[in-house]
Amino acid sequence: MQIKIRLTAMSFLQFFVWGAWLISLGGYMFMNFKEDNIGSKIGATYGTMGIASLFMPAIMGIIADRFLRAELVLGICHLLAGGFIYYAGTVTNASQMIYAIFFVSCFYMPTIALSNSVSYSLLSKNKFDIQKTFAPIRVWGTVGFIVAEWVVDLMGWSGNSKQFTFAAVFEIITAIYCFTMPSVPVIKNAESKTFISRLGLDAFTLFKESRMAIFFLFAMFLGAALQITNMFGSGFLQSFASNPIYADTFAVKHSVVLISLSQISETVFILAIPFFLKRYGIKAVMLMSMVAWVLRFGLFGIGNPGNGLPWLVLSMIVYGMAFDFFNISGSLFVDKEASPTMRNSAQGLFMVMTNGLGAFLGGIFAGKVVDFFTTEGIVNWSYTWFAFAAYSLILTLLFWILFKYKHNPEDVKDFNH
Repeated sequence: MQIKIRLTAMSFLQFFVWGAWLISLGGYMFMNFKEDNIGSKIGATYGTMGIASLFMPAIMGIIADRFLRAELVLGICHLLAGGFIYYAGTVTNASQMIYAIFFVSCFYMPTIALSNSVSYSLLSKNKFDIQKTFAPIRVWGTVGFIVAEWVVDLMGWSGNSKQFTFAAVFEIITAIYCFTMPSVPVIKNAESKTFISRLGLDAFTLFKESRMAIFFLFAMFLGAALQITNMFGSGFLQSFASNPIYADTFAVKHSVVLISLSQISETVFILAIPFFLKRYGIKAVMLMSMVAWVLRFGLFGIGNPGNGLPWLVLSMIVYGMAFDFFNISGSLFVDKEASPTMRNSAQGLFMVMTNGLGAFLGGIFAGKVVDFFTTEGIVNWSYTWFAFAAYSLILTLLFWILFKYKHNPEDVKDFNH
């Protein structure tokens, strides 16, 4: 029981330090960097997370496997991420912020996989059933993310650099906590995994099957949508402050708290995945995710902090389906389709296509869309969100037509037990 409590606290801190700045960063840049093409620069800033995700988790994974205990690598990464996130609070222009967040991402993004590895290893060492035990531990990570969002928003830090100082302090606390975790020894005789394997690139043989090639291609295109509302959601809501009708509304004053409903929604929809996968199958579940993305963006387009607030709240609610039904269901599908010898590589490829290439391309694409609908520094947010909704709708229709899959309820029976 003690190790479960310790891992729960580690999961909470792991995502707490991310929630302290991820959602508010875009709004902070809009408010503090009055520059031309700021949309593209914000997109590029978030896109650096995708670049870092392409190679840094693999590098840190190899170090943890072969040279240094995983909990120490995890702590060192948090320590370095803390230093760079503190630096992010000192920069004075968007170009500097792009580099700052790139280096933050180089050391934070690997911690997501490393923290999972530490949890799996310690649960296994203490003879816990990982599949049953890990999910309740991991959900506290989402709770930590939400709590950090609320703290930053309610303390009034989302528009200033105090959010980065706050995040840096807790990165150091998290690093120290990781250093005190039980040892996860390097396994000297473990099977060596190449850098190529860790990136999932040897799983490209799956592209020989047309269905998997189509799936991974759409995973990349849909991955481009994953960070769009993180990039621009807060800035969009804060833009209403210039209108006296909306300036004192809750959605403007506490935009990050409102957006945190999206993460709360995640914790609900993740519990619904077994039912929907069992009954409808992966194609239908993925289509539900894509339709949810259409609604996510479209509802932003018609919403406002006044009489349009219900549309914004509904957009936050559907986010759980949009995000979870794609990320988790897609991962389960890849696990089922790949051979056991290629399981880890296939998951690596899925991450590269979504959170790597997809996130990077999405950042560039989204930034240019925002700039396209910006005139004299003012963004036409309705047109912007409708453009993203149209993109998601096109993906939905093409996936429905091109992805061939016949559902067998027995394919997901193991996930339900």
